[in-house]
Amino acid sequence: MAPLEPAATDVRHNAEARRFEATVDGLLCRCDYRMHGSTMMLVHTEVPSQLEGRGIASLLVDAAFAYAKQNGMDVLPVCSYVATWVRRHPECEPLLAR
Repeated sequence: MAPLEPAATDVRHNAEARRFEATVDGLLCRCDYRMHGSTMMLVHTEVPSQLEGRGIASLLVDAAFAYAKQNGMDVLPVCSYVATWVRRHPECEPLLAR
């Protein structure tokens, strides 16, 4: 399958469920978080196996970091995918919880 174009995937912030999500080919993809004060802990990222390799998880995590930045939050990567993603996106390092 071809990688998705970013505009082709509508990432939504579902505050009630505490996650960033996208529905692709009828399947839910998500990045779950928990809040601790002003720290957003990204705890789990899930993309169904048939959608892997299309950049969807990256879009979800990017949306979470953008939201944190816009709202004056810092981010704690608990999920192993997010921790790896951060190493590939050093521009997000200033948002990391210390």
